[in-house]
Amino acid sequence: MATTPDTWEPALSVRQVLTLERVLAGEPEVVAGASHLDRPVRWVHVAEAADVGVMLSGGEMVLTTGVLLAGDEDKQAEYVRSLYRAEAAAVVLGLGRAFPATPDVMRRAAERCGLPMVVLHRPFPFAELTEEVQSRLVRRKFAAVSLSEAVRTELTALITAGAPLQRLLDEIARHSACPVVVTNLAHRVLGTAGERPAVDDVLRDWERIARQAGGTEGDGWIRAELGGRGERWGRIVLCGYRGGTATGRLLADRAAEALVLHRMLGGSAACSWEEQSAQSLLTDLVSGVVPARQLLPRARAAGLPVNRRTFVPLVVRDGDTGRLDRLLRLLGLPGLVAELADGATAVLLSLARDQDADVLAAHFATRLRTESGSAARTIVAAADPRAVWDDVPAGLREAQHVADAVADSTAALDLPPVVRLKDVHLRGLIRLLRDDPQVQSFAERELDGLLCETDEDLLSVLRTYLATGRNKSRTAQLHHVSRPALYRRLEAIQVRLGVDLDDFEQAASVHIALLAHDAQQQ
Repeated sequence: MATTPDTWEPALSVRQVLTLERVLAGEPEVVAGASHLDRPVRWVHVAEAADVGVMLSGGEMVLTTGVLLAGDEDKQAEYVRSLYRAEAAAVVLGLGRAFPATPDVMRRAAERCGLPMVVLHRPFPFAELTEEVQSRLVRRKFAAVSLSEAVRTELTALITAGAPLQRLLDEIARHSACPVVVTNLAHRVLGTAGERPAVDDVLRDWERIARQAGGTEGDGWIRAELGGRGERWGRIVLCGYRGGTATGRLLADRAAEALVLHRMLGGSAACSWEEQSAQSLLTDLVSGVVPARQLLPRARAAGLPVNRRTFVPLVVRDGDTGRLDRLLRLLGLPGLVAELADGATAVLLSLARDQDADVLAAHFATRLRTESGSAARTIVAAADPRAVWDDVPAGLREAQHVADAVADSTAALDLPPVVRLKDVHLRGLIRLLRDDPQVQSFAERELDGLLCETDEDLLSVLRTYLATGRNKSRTAQLHHVSRPALYRRLEAIQVRLGVDLDDFEQAASVHIALLAHDAQQQ
């Protein structure tokens, strides 16, 4: 279980010090600098001299009775200015014999400087406050060191165990209790972790947040650069970290070290994280497990243009993701590429509304076939362009269905550069119905005489014969047999099945059964 952020912070704020029981016993009153009470207190120091600043190194809460300042307004003002120059956290004045009431000169000087000034209306030993604050600071610093080592140990263990990037990010988000985002130098999101609603809120406005995260840290936005050997290639951002800045920076640094180590040991480049991000997004789109509208912030943060666009869902068979991604960049086509199951690769193009989606998809497919050197095996399937983001998942599934329908088909050579649903005809319908029990029963009944291991050669001849439109010459040529030998095999097939393949209806029935059988085997 993760420790709460407050227990990690190695410094107390002025506001927190003022809530301590021993301080409350002194009836503290903030008389100046009330808007700066969140300054961190690094140490507590008791000092009376007017030039106290020369003894400080910054972040101290200075306690004084003002005994050496009474009656000299110049010294009083200089005392406050000296603290301000030394970047003290606050000044606490114990009212008493030297100052029975708040000295107006010190109050005005502190207000002008923005230095918190607190007066104690009831005197008590400063040693008690010093002891209380110092012990708390020591405990917090020890807790911070322990946290740092715990995070480093846990992340290193995950890396050596071969954990993926997402597992590391989940662990970082668990410790930081806020959304975690990893980006490349162009602010393109490579990975996220944290509570999904909170992450979606961050990604929904990522363009603005990315600019904020790249500038001055504040409001819990803490970043650390990713890179090594003089080269930066990304950054990790803790988005809205609720603990102190020092602890948040510590966590971000430990996370950055782990991510760099993960990249080095895995031998992977930053672009592989981009591929993982695209794969996660497109897989979720295809599966439909996550509603498309909820995935829109992720798509936008991943660098995909989504406003007033036309989306073209494609699925490529025998396409390398790296080559596809390079081709998209070469053609200037915005899109995401991700590997799916069974050798298929999803490509989602995002085009301007005035661009011709069909022409650009055909140009992409033609270039891909030309450059792959395997035009006969490369299949580019597409669904009709989608003008609405919510329709993209159905489009990707349709393109995947088309690609599956023509996979390993002897008719693949006759397909257009971009295959669509209308091009797969009966084969596509059978593929959709392949899991229907009645279709399965029909296929087994029609092919019963050939469904054994010893009849694989006859089944192959039958498949080619029907796919070529019952062209005996073409079938004999493809199987490298003579015409008489083919005739003997066709006769054996007809006897086994009890059909006349010259009869159109019987041949069509066998063809449909064979398509269903093949679809069930894929």
